[in-house]
This record gives sequence, C-alpha cells and structure tokens, in this order.
Amino acid sequence: MLGFVRTLRRRQLLRRPFPPGWSAYLERHVPFVQELAPEPLQRFLDLLKLFAWEKEFIGAGGLTLTDEIRVVVSATAVRLVLYLDLSYYDRLREVIVYPDAFKLPDRTGVVLGEAKNWGTVILSWQAVLDGLREPRDGHSTATHEFAHVLDREDGSFDGTPHLRRYSHYAAWASVMGEHFLKLREGRPLERAVLDDYGGLNEAEFFAVATESFFEKSRQMKEKTPDLYEELKRFYGWDPALGH
Repeated sequence: MLGFVRTLRRRQLLRRPFPPGWSAYLERHVPFVQELAPEPLQRFLDLLKLFAWEKEFIGAGGLTLTDEIRVVVSATAVRLVLYLDLSYYDRLREVIVYPDAFKLPDRTGVVLGEAKNWGTVILSWQAVLDGLREPRDGHSTATHEFAHVLDREDGSFDGTPHLRRYSHYAAWASVMGEHFLKLREGRPLERAVLDDYGGLNEAEFFAVATESFFEKSRQMKEKTPDLYEELKRFYGWDPALGH
C-alpha cells in the first residue's frame, strides 16, 4: 500500500513544472549537469524535483534552509541514482544541513558529513560546495554520504549495495575485496586513485570508491580498471566518457 501511495504521489509531483529559479542554482554550483545529454538531463531534473520535494530538509547550527541549498544538495544525491532508481533513497527521510563543520554527540571532533542508520544524512553546506567546486580532486562529502545511503538500502552499512542482479555479487565481492585489502596495505595504484580513509572498513571503501569513480574516473579506469568496471556496472554510468 505504501508503495502505491508513493508512486501516485510521485506522478503528481512530476506533473508540476520545474521551478524556473532552480536552473540558476545548478548553473552556479553543479558543473556536472552541463555534461549531461538531453535525455539523461531530463531524467535528472525529474528525479531532482522528486528528491527535493519528498525529503525533509532541516537547517541546523544557525543555517537558514533555502531553495538553493535544497536544490544543490538534491543534485548531489540524484547523480548517484540517475541510472538506478530513486527507490534506493526510500529509507532516507531527512537531510540536516549545517553551515560548516559540526560536532555530533557520538563522534570525537568535528565532521563534515554523516549518514545515520535511521534514515538521516547530515551535511556541511560548505563541504557540499567545496566538493562541487573541485570536481576532479576525488573528494566530495555529499557524494560520500549519499553512497552510504545506497549501501544501507539493503539493510546494513557493509560496502555492498543492492546490486542489479544476483549474478553480480560474486564479482563485486572479489573485486571490491581485493582493492580494499590493497588500499589497506598501501599499494601505490590504489593510493593514486583512492583516499586512505577507504581502508577503514568495507563501507568506507565503497563510499570513497564512489567519490573517485565520479571525480577521478579516468585515473581509476587506467589504474584499477576492474574496480572501475564494477562501479560502472552498478551505477550505469561511464563518467570517464562523460555519460
């Protein structure tokens, strides 16, 4: 019943026109949108509307939530599911945005982002902008945290999201496990592509690999081609070719 209601609601939302002011936010802050061909661009804009209107956005730490923040953050989330499905975010209920780095009761020091087990993503607005401003450095807080949400969709943060086919799991486990261990060992090829933080555990490896897949795609395709192919098969993108 819940699925039927959600589908009906989404059909209603899709009939609403894309707010004209939103395009300016994308042009100002989201450079990858300019690389999309007409057909995926239209799908991206449709998914952006749904995500921005379905999820609850909350400003924290003195931040006043604006449409600009809602649209830009939504764009970073939708990029990951453009060739998947918005259902990967069904467990996600709210996005909390702080102006800059923030503290959490269960963490030591300040953080820039956090994906919680109960359906909440917490982000630093400045970190979101920084990640978009440097689109080829392999670091994007929003991409990292929304990758955790995809990972959690099948029930746990374990580095393996719900893959497209059952037959894909064996290759995924083999390839991801191999490069995770090599990163932990400090192998040069992995370290040239992936941040060392990905060696913390399998969940962080998937999130870090996702950042690099979208931001350092050519380097990944050249240095760790099997890792690139697994992520390409999951996400449905070939970002090294721009689509």
